Amino acid sequence: MTRLVTLEDIRAAAERIEGKAVRTPLIAVGGPPLYIKCENFQPMGAFKFRGVLNMLARLSPEALAAGVVTYSSGNHGQALALAARQFGTRAVVVMPETAPRVKVEGVRGYGGEVIFAGTTSLQRKARAESELSARGLTMVPPFDHAWIIEGAGTTGLEIVEQCPDVTSVYVPVGGGGLLAGVAAAVKGTRPDARVIGVEPAGAPKMSTSRAAGHPVTLEKTSSIADGLVALRPGEITFAHAQALVDEVITVDDGAIAAAIGWLFREARIVAEPSGATAVAGALKAGAISEGTVAVVSGGNVSPGDYVGYLREA
Repeated sequence: MTRLVTLEDIRAAAERIEGKAVRTPLIAVGGPPLYIKCENFQPMGAFKFRGVLNMLARLSPEALAAGVVTYSSGNHGQALALAARQFGTRAVVVMPETAPRVKVEGVRGYGGEVIFAGTTSLQRKARAESELSARGLTMVPPFDHAWIIEGAGTTGLEIVEQCPDVTSVYVPVGGGGLLAGVAAAVKGTRPDARVIGVEPAGAPKMSTSRAAGHPVTLEKTSSIADGLVALRPGEITFAHAQALVDEVITVDDGAIAAAIGWLFREARIVAEPSGATAVAGALKAGAISEGTVAVVSGGNVSPGDYVGYLREA
């Protein structure tokens, strides 16, 4: 049976990354307010920095000295490159051939080495494992690892501290690391609060898996939310979703673009499509009440693409 990350694990992670990751603000927008957790304010623009910092802090000196490798559509790779620089080690990031240029440049700008491999997460993972074997690197998975989930969970810990009367939390779903961590933190402190995962309609890997009762690999996925198009949830993240998440819903690309526009107009917040997906879910659900929170998970988007999404909104 998979061991779930505990509230104590997440609190320990919060101490580990304190002073490195940003304690991001929770902003009230509209009335009744939708509270926005601004993870786009992290140093590299996304929540991924939390999990990577926690994992690197827990690695042995020998593992760190060997260098680290991961597979990522963009934000996890940027987080690893920046954290690796801070820890004095090298980072290799395997990215899809279709990765947004802004995210590729971000990895390189933080000093990471970029390798391109295919278009799916499974292709990237295979290449990263090959690099690990050939070069003696240490793997830092993008989502399916307890230490990554612990770090991501510090987002949920802050939400409860900033909004003690939280009633529901909407979380974007890619591989499920953020959903798992936030659910563990929120349910560990506010058991009655609802946790709702939101994924693109073109990449319903978690909702499909929950319906089947086990992780399912989709044949293909497609969405403007490039960070959420994994073909399959993680084994560990799925176990957390089954045990702790109240509901998983889907939103189409039009709703995601509309949420990008809503965030800009109502809060002057710049969100990438993946980052705006939870807001799209909250807006779709309607009847926002006091204590409703949506996580804006990232803001790494090129100016040209951003303008296009605003025009669609």
